[in-house]
Amino acid sequence: MNSRKDKNNYYLDIADTVLIRGTCLRRNYGAIIVKNDEIISSGYTGAPRGRKNCSDLGRCQRDVMNVPRGTHYELCRSVHSEANAIISASRRDMLNSTLYLVGRDARTNGIVEKARPCAMCKRMIINAGIERVVIRESETEYTEIPVSVWIDEDDSLSGELGY
Repeated sequence: MNSRKDKNNYYLDIADTVLIRGTCLRRNYGAIIVKNDEIISSGYTGAPRGRKNCSDLGRCQRDVMNVPRGTHYELCRSVHSEANAIISASRRDMLNSTLYLVGRDARTNGIVEKARPCAMCKRMIINAGIERVVIRESETEYTEIPVSVWIDEDDSLSGELGY
């Protein structure tokens, strides 16, 4: 019997490895963009190049201020993994691609439940021409989201919990 892993979980495992480079003290995410079975780019959660990460500072400003999940991203030092993956790729390579996303709690290393891109990352995913997003829900389960849903349901770009 062949126990070969399905492609979605294969790519999610790679995104899970990418998140190890993350520097957030709350939650780390890894993202990869894949088109035609080729990895176009990857990204993880971390401060902009040259700036200190929360892991370097030993504190998270959002934790210090007791900011709830999904709100006040402007207080965060990090660039989200999806944004970092998009920044590292050309739009022509991202057209009709798939973004794979995995989040883990920085303290427990458990998979982030109901992880979804924030409103700003959704906008970037739409503009990049990415066709679908696959998000890890457990070690073997995932949710597939057609990006067209975010376009058709325009009000989904605000108010939903993200990171």
